[in-house]
Amino acid sequence: MVNSKRRVVITGVGCVSPYGIGTDIVWDAVVNGKSCIKKLENLSEDQQVRIGGAVPEFEIPDYINPKDARRFDKYILYAYVAAKEAQISANYDIEKENPYTTGVLIGTGQGGMETILNSALTMARRGVTKCSPFTVPMMIANMAAGVVSMMLNAKAFNKAVVSACATGAHAIGDSYRSIQCGDADVVFAGGSERAIVDFVIGAFTSAKTLSNSNDFPEKASRPYDKDRNGFIMSEGATILVLEELEHAKKRGAKILGEIVGYGQSGDAYDIVAPDPSGDGAQSALEKALKDAGIEPKDVDYINMHGTSTHVGDIAESKMIERVFGDKNTNKNLLVSSTKSMTGHLLGAAGAIEAFITMKAIENNIVPPTINLDNQDEEVGNLDYVPHKARAHKINYAVSNSFGFGGTNAVLVFKKFEE
Repeated sequence: MVNSKRRVVITGVGCVSPYGIGTDIVWDAVVNGKSCIKKLENLSEDQQVRIGGAVPEFEIPDYINPKDARRFDKYILYAYVAAKEAQISANYDIEKENPYTTGVLIGTGQGGMETILNSALTMARRGVTKCSPFTVPMMIANMAAGVVSMMLNAKAFNKAVVSACATGAHAIGDSYRSIQCGDADVVFAGGSERAIVDFVIGAFTSAKTLSNSNDFPEKASRPYDKDRNGFIMSEGATILVLEELEHAKKRGAKILGEIVGYGQSGDAYDIVAPDPSGDGAQSALEKALKDAGIEPKDVDYINMHGTSTHVGDIAESKMIERVFGDKNTNKNLLVSSTKSMTGHLLGAAGAIEAFITMKAIENNIVPPTINLDNQDEEVGNLDYVPHKARAHKINYAVSNSFGFGGTNAVLVFKKFEE
C-alpha cells in the first residue's frame, strides 16, 4: 500500500548528453534554443541517415579506472558517469548512509547494442566461442543498475525497467512509488542509451522512423511542423536522486524539486505506432493528475513527448486539447518539445526531460520548441512556445513519455514548498 505521507523530492541530478557532461550545459543549451544534432562521422558509408546527437568523447580516467571501463558497454559507462555526477550533486556521502535503504533503478530501451553487434561479428568471423567473456554482462539491460549499485554500495534493490522510449519516465515513476511504499529512502533513478551505432541507426532507418534531412542537422528535428519527416536519434544518460523528504531534510540536502504524480497505461494498439485516438496516453495523464491531487487547470507547463513524427505529434496534441483545452480556452498552459533540441534519447529521453521539466519549474522559464516554422494544422491549437524560451510562472509541470509497443508514462512535478 502506498504511504501518501512520504513525500518524494529530487536532491541531485547527473547528465551525460550530446552537449557534454553536466546538467548546467544541458539546461543552458535548451533554454537558449541550441540544438545538439550534428553530422555523424563514424557510420558505414551506406547509411542513409547521417545525423544525430552523439555523446562527445571524454576523459574516462576522470571518472573511472580505464581498465574497468573496458568491461562496460558505453550505455553502462554513460549511466555510471551520470550517477557519479548525481551523487556529487546530491552531496550524498555513501559511507554515512544505510546501504539497505538506498536503491538503484536505471533503465535502457535497448541494452548494450554495440556489444551485441561487435560480438556477433566476431562470432561470424572467428567462431561462436570467440567473443569476449565479458559479452553477457556488457550487453544485458540491467547491468547499468548493477554497476551503479556497486559504486554506491546500494542494497535496497537494483533493477532495470525496459519500456522503449518511456523507460526513463517509468524508472523515475517506479522509484517514486518505491520510496512512497517504504522500500527505500533514496533511489538513483533514470535511463541510459548508447544509440549512435550502425546497428541502431540502420534498424530505425529500415523502420522508416528517422529523419533523413542530412544537409540540415540542427533543423531536422521539428515537432509539430508541417515539414517534419521523422525523429532524430540521440544518446546519453540522466540519473536523478529521488529521496524521501524527511530523510533529505535530516541530512541537510538541497532540495531541487518534488515529484507528486505518476501515471502509466498501455495502448494495446500497435507494435510501433501510437493509438491515434490518444486514449491510452490520456489514461496515463489522468492517473498522474489524480495521483498528484490536482486538476488540469493547475498545470502550467507540459514537456511533450513530441518526437517529430506525423502520427505521434497529432495524437498527443489532440489528447492534450481534450484534457486541458486549447490556447484560446486555457491561456495559462504552455507546452513544448525539447526533443527539437536534444533529439530522441530513447530509453534516456524520459529522464533528461524530467530534469529539464524540473529546471523549468525552478527558473519559471519554459524551453522552446525550435524549428517550428510552419505549424501543422492537424496538431491543433496549443501554445508550443516556438523558437524562444518564455518566462512563465510554473507551480506544476507534466512530462509525457510514450514508447513502441504502446507503453505510456506521465510524471507530475511541483515547485517545492515546505
